[in-house]
Amino acid sequence: MEIRKAVITAAGKTQHHLPLQTLVDRDGQTKAALAIIIEEVLSAGIESIAVVIAPGNAAAFREAAGVHAERLTFIEQARPLGYAHAIHSSAGFTGNDPFLLLVGDHLYLSHTGQGCAAQLVALAHVEKCAVSAVQSTHESQLPYYGAVGGRLADAARRLYHVDTVLEKPTPTEAEQRIIVPGLRAGYYLCFFGMHVLTAAVHRVLAGMFEKNAGNEQGVHLRAALAQIAGSERYLAAELEGRRYDFGVKYGLLTAQLALALAGRDRDEVLREIVELIATVKSSK
Repeated sequence: MEIRKAVITAAGKTQHHLPLQTLVDRDGQTKAALAIIIEEVLSAGIESIAVVIAPGNAAAFREAAGVHAERLTFIEQARPLGYAHAIHSSAGFTGNDPFLLLVGDHLYLSHTGQGCAAQLVALAHVEKCAVSAVQSTHESQLPYYGAVGGRLADAARRLYHVDTVLEKPTPTEAEQRIIVPGLRAGYYLCFFGMHVLTAAVHRVLAGMFEKNAGNEQGVHLRAALAQIAGSERYLAAELEGRRYDFGVKYGLLTAQLALALAGRDRDEVLREIVELIATVKSSK
């Protein structure tokens, strides 16, 4: 299965400005978050990228993309009908091809020489099916993420067969329905904000939107993925890396620190952090 297309969602009315935020990347260069996400995508061998945006945002996103702007196709989500609708807005772009899906308010740092997107695309290519990246996440963070349950498929590659998908479950619901053997107590496999999906997701979403005409915001990707898990092979993979959600409180700060500590200016940043901590302690 060849994955040559990617979709980045960035149309949410409370999140659409986040990809425009600037950070200092690992190479010491100041970039918009969108540009860093695009570079992650390109490192996976992706050739065509669509960005789903709110109406009127194309100029700002084109500027934020910088030298990568010419690679992008902008798709306006005409009405703010939610994340699933934003994804389905890209159906004309992706056609019958599998595609890499990312959210516009997450950054990713790999623990290896291969980027997180590249790891996921390589797995989907070999397994020839939809694969969602997941991260072992403490139950206190469940209100922020969708989560999956299933059984181990390949311990060496940390691959799981998905049989259950829940949207932001409570700890009680998670404990009852999505415990995965091998994870620490109180930890669950939560979505990483990165998937490789097949055209099946658009077919499922189309049916759901038709059935829920007039209540499109009641359609969720989670329900579509749950339906796919019941009808075809669908895997989850723990990647060698971490996600940084800069849409949450202090998220942008955490993402910037992670980039800095993984970059060429690591020693300088560490010195600044030590001095800052010392200064704050002495002032108390």
